[in-house]
Amino acid sequence: MKQRGFTLIELLLGLIMSGILAHLAVPGFKGLLDSRHRQEAAQSLASGMRYARTEAIARNQPVIIHAVDDDWSRGWRVVVDINGRGYQDDDNPVLRVRQDSARVPMAGNSPVRSQVRFSGMGEPVFVGGGFRAGTVHVCDADLALSLYQVVLAPSGRISLRSDRAEQALCRSSSGTLAIKAANEPAAPWAWRT
Repeated sequence: MKQRGFTLIELLLGLIMSGILAHLAVPGFKGLLDSRHRQEAAQSLASGMRYARTEAIARNQPVIIHAVDDDWSRGWRVVVDINGRGYQDDDNPVLRVRQDSARVPMAGNSPVRSQVRFSGMGEPVFVGGGFRAGTVHVCDADLALSLYQVVLAPSGRISLRSDRAEQALCRSSSGTLAIKAANEPAAPWAWRT
């Protein structure tokens, strides 16, 4: 009876080939996971803003959604602004909290840099009045690209877009994940008059 099996050389070649294939597949899988995390973060923030607006209308009171530690990538909280002192008042009831690991960089332009306040009518307003509208960008960790945008219209409508565009707010400093809130134009010659 003759036995059949693999020789040591055949086994080593099989292991080398599977190692090469695994090495080629890992970056693609990592990119897929990063993309999924960015999409989840954008959807979470959009649904949090919608929830805050709905609660403001239902309660007929101002409701604020604000970034944890003034950074949307760390998470957000929704609070009812009972006495008008904002989210820093500990007496205001917290309706919902989301904590994130800050691995997905997010940055908002000036009107929505760290908070959004909805009036009892569901309109986004500044503390002193006046309509507020803006965009929170979900950024690529390595490039100055906005991959998802949570857009707040002056009417209070919140939309989630997935336009891939360069964004000055997504610039990282010295290769780290830190986000600069840049108000200056992306082109250096545009700010000169």
